[in-house]
Amino acid sequence: MLIPGLIELHTDNLERHIQPRPRVDWPHAAAILAHDGELASTGITTVFDAMRVGSIPAKTARCPKNARGLASELWALRDAGALRTNHYLHLRAEVCSETLIAEIEEFGADDRVGIVSLMDHTPGQRQFSDISKMRMHVQGKHSMTDGQFDDHVTNLKGLRARFGDAHEAGAVAAAKRFGAVLASHESTTAEPVATSSGYGIRLAEFPTTAEAARACHDHGLKVMMGAPNLIRGGSHSGNVAARDLAEQGKLDIVSSDYVPSALMSSAFLLADLWDDVPRAIATVNANRAEAAVLRDRGRIVEGLHGDLVRVGRVQAHRSCAASGATGGRWGRGRPARHAPVAGCLEHHVAPRRGRGFETACQGSLKTLEKGVSKRLAPR
Repeated sequence: MLIPGLIELHTDNLERHIQPRPRVDWPHAAAILAHDGELASTGITTVFDAMRVGSIPAKTARCPKNARGLASELWALRDAGALRTNHYLHLRAEVCSETLIAEIEEFGADDRVGIVSLMDHTPGQRQFSDISKMRMHVQGKHSMTDGQFDDHVTNLKGLRARFGDAHEAGAVAAAKRFGAVLASHESTTAEPVATSSGYGIRLAEFPTTAEAARACHDHGLKVMMGAPNLIRGGSHSGNVAARDLAEQGKLDIVSSDYVPSALMSSAFLLADLWDDVPRAIATVNANRAEAAVLRDRGRIVEGLHGDLVRVGRVQAHRSCAASGATGGRWGRGRPARHAPVAGCLEHHVAPRRGRGFETACQGSLKTLEKGVSKRLAPR
């Protein structure tokens, strides 16, 4: 079938290419090109690259400043004609940090900032309401000792108390300056959803409970959930299952999050769940274009961008109902260059430590390489 090109609003994929192993900093130009090629191979034609603004210089925190430099390298490659995908920036404003205001002020009108999300990773709330799960995540990712983790938690709570409110207000003001969409992140109860609505937020990333998702819809916020959550059958951190929200009619948009190929797979899974292919496909393109105020794409309509993907259905097994595998891909009506799949089998089966992923769901792997991805020539 021929569908509008996929639009990704939130992806950590570039981060994985820049740091393929803990404390390994890969050359950024090579990482950006690999990231861009992987997105293109999975049918994504527009992406909002998530970059954190707001750092913690202390060595144990391991949250260095890099967004401004990385964005400049991204735009240099775009200007050189080296990228296959249409890139925008999604600035993740970490209110629990030391340098948010200074870092976000380094961005301007030429930086294509399309989304600013309010990120608050204060221990004991939102995603990390359960400190034991935060301990598992942070110590596993950064190889911290118990003592270093305890100091890290104390430091984060102190930063939130000192800078949190000012950083949140500064991020909201910056989004208005950029003309960017403002998004909430990991709301847990109805109270923070009401606060978000008061800021003018209309996009909710990954609400962690059914209560928060219902409140989002009550306040007119579109709910975005992770495709890995949907495909795996639940959240890796114990939050609400995306499938449950889909069954309740509370899911509007799907994000690939940390597995780009999951975006296409999730659309086919939702098509089976809802018995409605157009509604499911809209969660990965049309609904996203509306949420990001991109009125020139996301649908197959005369006069809009000719961002198109020809996709075939590949039957899978177990928890993943089906995978999408891209055939032909066009950007603005022109055949896109071949985009080979990036990465290795080990990563795609276990994209994050302790988070197994259904092998059959990875349309960008064995099945894709054997036949479906032989670039069906556009006629």
